[in-house]
Amino acid sequence: MRKPRDFDTELKSLEDKARDLKARKVQQLGELVISTGADALNADELAGALIVLAETKDAGKREAWAKRGAAFFQSRSRRSASAPDRDAGGVQPQPGGVQPASGSAGAT
Repeated sequence: MRKPRDFDTELKSLEDKARDLKARKVQQLGELVISTGADALNADELAGALIVLAETKDAGKREAWAKRGAAFFQSRSRRSASAPDRDAGGVQPQPGGVQPASGSAGAT
């Protein structure tokens, strides 16, 4: 006879994983803001720029932004691959191309 499944424990485990993924997403978004220099903008400016981006339906503009973003990540990976570990603080690239900023405690 099979052992009955403990759905409550499985559900709790999935909720914990979902919470961890959301926290990691928020942290990586904060790291992206810092690495692009967008942390120099005030919150209103940054929110306005993101809203315009999200509302833009023009495929040409979105493609141009995507190419520029891909170039940004490629240049960062080339710099970190050629730089000694001490320059990057010994931090390895994370999936998604976002590296934590040195000395940052995550998104603020």
